[in-house]
Amino acid sequence: MSTDASGWHWPTGHDLILLDEVDSTMAEARRHAPLVRPTWFAARRQTAAVGRRGRAWAAPEGNLSATLAMVPDCPPAKAALYSFVASYALYATLLAYVDDRAAIALKWPNDVLLDGRKLAGILLESSGQGKRIDRLSIGIGVNLNTAPADAAIEPGRIAPVTLAEVTGEAVDPLEFLAFLAEHMAHQDQFFRIHGFGPLRRAWLERAARLGETITARTGADEVTGRFETVDEDGQLVLETPGGRRAIAAADVFF
Repeated sequence: MSTDASGWHWPTGHDLILLDEVDSTMAEARRHAPLVRPTWFAARRQTAAVGRRGRAWAAPEGNLSATLAMVPDCPPAKAALYSFVASYALYATLLAYVDDRAAIALKWPNDVLLDGRKLAGILLESSGQGKRIDRLSIGIGVNLNTAPADAAIEPGRIAPVTLAEVTGEAVDPLEFLAFLAEHMAHQDQFFRIHGFGPLRRAWLERAARLGETITARTGADEVTGRFETVDEDGQLVLETPGGRRAIAAADVFF
């Protein structure tokens, strides 16, 4: 295990495995089992990163490519809410770099926007038996210093942005990871103690396009409506001409 954090504080009880190159940090997390305690897998370069729905994920060097693997010991429905835990931890981390907190928005279900453009994405992968999740991996990619090439962006997707572009300074990926790991540990503990309610309210205060018309594309159909809220199960709630729709999983377009 490498635990080089360049002098930055690291959360107690969490391990760090830092690699120069890997196919993907999510795949690397799968190769390490069982876990003794929460472990971050981070790489300077990823060669085969994967995003939501199996899409290729651009991961240029100089950005953050990391996965937190943990044992949540909770039902699948609760494990799915960790996308909110992670996105709010990212929001808290970005406050150390961005003066204007209003520039940061959380896009349901798993993206973080900066100045209206995509800065970060989150991917969850879980496994377990019966009604309990005994392993959860949270993959996080953040455009710190380099944006994906135009060819890597799907048509209709939100344009990317880098943190360095907004702050005017290069960002140290390991420093950012150390801040993120601290915030993630805090948000995880808060979530386990207090449940989704307080996190849901805080997340909605930073929700992108809340109250506006958006489109959600599921595997079966396309739903357009006013973004009313996120319900207690983490579902997107839209007010449509046909009534309210609660959507568990979809790609959202503005």
